[in-house]
Amino acid sequence: MKSQFIMMICILASVLSCTTSSKKITNSKQYNVYLESSNTKVLQDAQNELAFWQQKLEAQPNQFPYLAKIASANAHLFTITGDIQYLKNAENAYLELNSITNYKTTGYLKGLAANYISQHKFKDALNLLNKAEANGDRLEGTQKMLFDVHLELGNYDLAKSYLDTFSDDTDFDYLIRVAKWSDHRGNLDAAIRFLEKAKANAEFSNSPITKQWVYTNLADFYGHHGNIEASYNHFLKALELFPNDAYAKKGIAWIVYAHEKNPDEALRILNSVTNTYHAPDYYLLKAEIAKFKGDKTMRKLQLAMYKNAVKNELYGDMYNAYNVILYANASENLDEALAIAKTEINNRPTPLSYDLLAWVYYKMGYEKEALQVMEQHVSGKTSEPKALYHLAEVYKANGKIKQAKNLKKELLESTFELGPLTEQEINKI
Repeated sequence: MKSQFIMMICILASVLSCTTSSKKITNSKQYNVYLESSNTKVLQDAQNELAFWQQKLEAQPNQFPYLAKIASANAHLFTITGDIQYLKNAENAYLELNSITNYKTTGYLKGLAANYISQHKFKDALNLLNKAEANGDRLEGTQKMLFDVHLELGNYDLAKSYLDTFSDDTDFDYLIRVAKWSDHRGNLDAAIRFLEKAKANAEFSNSPITKQWVYTNLADFYGHHGNIEASYNHFLKALELFPNDAYAKKGIAWIVYAHEKNPDEALRILNSVTNTYHAPDYYLLKAEIAKFKGDKTMRKLQLAMYKNAVKNELYGDMYNAYNVILYANASENLDEALAIAKTEINNRPTPLSYDLLAWVYYKMGYEKEALQVMEQHVSGKTSEPKALYHLAEVYKANGKIKQAKNLKKELLESTFELGPLTEQEINKI
């Protein structure tokens, strides 16, 4: 009887931990002004910029460098709207530029490579950057991008070798990359220290774009570290610079949902974003919040909107990881999820890609195959909480209870990053 009572108390504590609000950090009076702001002027200015360079090129077709301006204007419009067509338009402009210059101009090669990175075409980006490196000019900038791509592809030794070539604690570009490297190595404290140095650098130079980048990235890192208040304050800093920063608003929505357990307010914030910014992952986040609320109708609608959005072939492989997790967790289209996971491994053979494969195997009932993949390619090779949660579930399914329990302790420190729904699953391990 006593043991039953203790068990009931434990279950009740677990449930309450997932449903009650944590300490309130956000203040709607601080961010409402940004939710109410319109991006009409910003959008119109960007469209005018694009039209200007298009007209210049039409008037002087031989002035092919105008294509770089057109590509840049399209890339800017993509960041404002989330419309994938603008990113593809930028790609087409860079393709034409590189064709005209026979892939010999470093700046144009790097422009197309950056576009491919945004599209998750990392191998294509690497091919272009290798050409740029062979050119020999603007070498340090090329080496910085080569670090980025090799890190994304899981070529960690090569990434580190490039990082060492441009080591300079006073250089913003080095600081943000050594922060990224530290995070990859699982040293979040060091990653934050380097980003704080980069922040001081950006504020000294007073570049709005640089400050915005470092504020949002620091906000993410602070959130992962459990310093939710600092995360929130840095998202606000980004919005002070660019009131239409969709990513910063999404970050605040996540704090309201995952930390404060206020799903309706989180949805209000997200709805203000998706009025003008369109990216499929916002539908997935809304679907998760709807599930947390127990609103099956909204969840079904948001998932349908996501699936319809990613049917657009222009997205290519950009949403592969999202699709694998969506299909696997719903135990639907598991064969398709398996095929996509294998595509991701071919595209970028990283621990996180192998985690996708193992998770599909687990959901298909192939626990031993899942464990084999996890132990060979994931365990000890990443500190990402989502992968570690999957690893814990695979351990549990294979009777490795002690290993699963050890991971559970670590995962309970990452519940903000993982979200309330995953927290509920962690408590069952």
